[in-house]
Amino acid sequence: MGEGINKAAASIMAILIGLLVGFLVLLISNPSEAGAGFRIILSGGFSTGAKGMGQVLYFATPLILTGLSVGFAFKTGLFNIGTPGQFIMGAFAAVYVGVTWTFLPAPLHWIVALLAATIVGGLWALIPGILKAYLNVHEVISSIMMNYIGMYLANYLTKSTIYDLRKAQSLNVADSAVLPKGGLDYIFYNDLSGVKDLSTVNSGIWIAIAVAIVIYFIISKTTFGYELKACGFNQNASKYAGINAKRSIVMSMVIAGMLAGLGGGLLYLSGANGRHLKVVDVLSIEGFNGIPVALLGLSHPIGIIFSAFIISYITQGGNYLQTLNFAPEVIDIITACIIYFSAFALYFRRLLPFLIRKVASAKPQARRQS
Repeated sequence: MGEGINKAAASIMAILIGLLVGFLVLLISNPSEAGAGFRIILSGGFSTGAKGMGQVLYFATPLILTGLSVGFAFKTGLFNIGTPGQFIMGAFAAVYVGVTWTFLPAPLHWIVALLAATIVGGLWALIPGILKAYLNVHEVISSIMMNYIGMYLANYLTKSTIYDLRKAQSLNVADSAVLPKGGLDYIFYNDLSGVKDLSTVNSGIWIAIAVAIVIYFIISKTTFGYELKACGFNQNASKYAGINAKRSIVMSMVIAGMLAGLGGGLLYLSGANGRHLKVVDVLSIEGFNGIPVALLGLSHPIGIIFSAFIISYITQGGNYLQTLNFAPEVIDIITACIIYFSAFALYFRRLLPFLIRKVASAKPQARRQS
């Protein structure tokens, strides 16, 4: 079995097992509607036509970026669990620029807002990178702490700078800061008696895919990417080869943070007036979902694109389960099962070749016995 096929088969097996466990959850919670509920999950965004598929792409956009953030760090031997903090700080930077920098014309306004999100996300990951490189502080511990600092700092900055007291959320971003549709409004909509019911998908999905391709090129085709991977495999050997290990660690974390921050900007500059920041004591779920996206995609940038689509597709299907009187918690359990088994993709990757070899070796023995 080829390496690429082996990787894809491992991820598909993880998804199928997760769906099977999800079906068992449906049977336990509502046996009479379990079959119909499972069909809704499998139909995903198609449940509501072209608009539904547009929503799948919309929610997959930040997942691609947070998955790339986690996957890029994985490739270089680091575990960036700080994506929620980097994501929300990038989101705040994008919304702040979108609300206050109204002197910028379109398309410069939304481009600058995304650049601000990317830079702030990278700066937020710089601290764990420096602590890891120069003080050997484990990046998991430091980035988890930065998550909570980022969440509360974003809350404070939102309330003190761009807060709408009447609506208890951030102010609307300027029209010039909202991401353009990129031609997708001509594809992903439902026709309601001659009126277009548009999905929220926009050019952010094109940006996310383009960034994934760039990251693939950096990791696979450049000396810089090779140095980052070499440092992740063995720091001592990379030092012996003349690679600056400390610089590689810091740069890896900064790039991972930039990706997460950009994901926050892409999500919060969407819609008619952009999404709104709210003062809540909850870490961003998009940041944490980047971990299973990276695991399911086996940290490969192209694989991460497809795994983000799959998780978004299944999640959108699960959201429609409430039409069959399933409790909202059941949807979360099923999604969590699929995400949980995505962590076993690496195990299945090793298991499949073993099973194939066993079957192949059993056939000659059967022939000899016959």
